[in-house]
Amino acid sequence: MCDAERNPVQEEPGTSGADEKPQPGAGQTELEKQMRVNAELNEKLLRLAADFENFRKRTDRERLSVVALANERFAVDLLEVVDNFDRALKSDDAHLREGLMQIRQLFSTQLERHGIIPVDALNRPFNPAEHDAIAHVPSDQPEGTVIDEVSRGYRMHEKIIRHAKVAVSKGKSS
Repeated sequence: MCDAERNPVQEEPGTSGADEKPQPGAGQTELEKQMRVNAELNEKLLRLAADFENFRKRTDRERLSVVALANERFAVDLLEVVDNFDRALKSDDAHLREGLMQIRQLFSTQLERHGIIPVDALNRPFNPAEHDAIAHVPSDQPEGTVIDEVSRGYRMHEKIIRHAKVAVSKGKSS
């Protein structure tokens, strides 16, 4: 018996039966295609969800930043009022002075409730992060010491919102 009779399956020329992979049915090909589309859509959904979460976090940070900036500008404007109270407190009229001191104390308490506190400057070493030197004057104090505070500095929470305007010692004059 010849080989063709023993093996009824005929091979096409140029192919070998051992190298062939079974061909999936038409339904299986459609299923694979749908699974691939599903995986792509799932990946797009995950990327979109991550992008949305990043957007939400970024807008939250921006909103907080805008609010903080608005509060800071408001606080700086109010500090001008505090400066005028301080100048008026140097008055010689005792009743006027007492009334102004009470108003000033109330105002300071309100500022502190909102995290706005004065920067200590007098008799401290000059610190450019907190102070603006407007004058260097000879004095008995060591060089670089703040000897006069022309305008108080303030911080809101941990950020300096207005530098103290100060006079700094340049040491003893010769």
